[in-house]
Amino acid sequence: MANEQLSLAQQPATTIALQHSPVAVLSNFFRKTFTIAEWEVRKIRHDFTDLIMRAVQPALWLLVFGEVFTRIRAIPTGKISYLEFMSPGILSQSVLFISIFAGIAIIWERDLGVIHKFLASPTPRGALVLGKALSTGIRSLPQAVVIYLLALLLGVHMYANPLAILGVLVLVMIGAACFSTLSLIIACLLKTRDRVMGIGQVITMPMFFASNAIYPIAIMPSWLQVIAHINPLTYLVDGVRMLMIGDGISAPALLADFGILLVVTTILIIIGAQLYPRIVQ
Repeated sequence: MANEQLSLAQQPATTIALQHSPVAVLSNFFRKTFTIAEWEVRKIRHDFTDLIMRAVQPALWLLVFGEVFTRIRAIPTGKISYLEFMSPGILSQSVLFISIFAGIAIIWERDLGVIHKFLASPTPRGALVLGKALSTGIRSLPQAVVIYLLALLLGVHMYANPLAILGVLVLVMIGAACFSTLSLIIACLLKTRDRVMGIGQVITMPMFFASNAIYPIAIMPSWLQVIAHINPLTYLVDGVRMLMIGDGISAPALLADFGILLVVTTILIIIGAQLYPRIVQ
């Protein structure tokens, strides 16, 4: 009897210990992350026109800019056509443009009182930020499908390896998570829709043109090459280009692209988790 009472007395402590074990903490963190992501992704069902409208801009870049520069051959792209060189860059551009304004949604949620409910819940701040980043990555996947199909219609020779296509989708999600978290940080600091929209417009074009999206880094002036090498969009474009058109695939270079994007995204998520409560202050 004494042993049974001792066992019952120890059971709550054991349960608490299990709940605070590293595995349980990680499991709880990712479960809440996926809950936030699923809640965000469900919004797509109510506004399919948003996905259609977002596909217009990259389509225009490929159909107008890409076709014209392919004919005049003004930019050296080696053995591949300019349209093939440009298609991965436009895919990466569309990911950037979708993600960089994700912070505006945070402002709307604050005004509706949703952020206050999140902050009052026991959900870790990192899970909130990572969940929103993951949802933006998922929302970017239809863009990849649209650009793949459009590029095929324009005669771009795609690398059809299923693992390569999967790698492109993973890179798209990481890139979207990176830029959307940057937008969230901006929103937490500036706190108004107009300011977030203004800063988003200011930084998107410099990031786009200071990357290898529409021309090789080798033809840039030396000062711009330095900027391009610290621009995360460059590594997204580089990885997507290798996997999308199979141009000079290098395992070390590909791992470097994945690694740099993951490190930058992780740092931004940590910063975003620290700043997230400031959105309501």
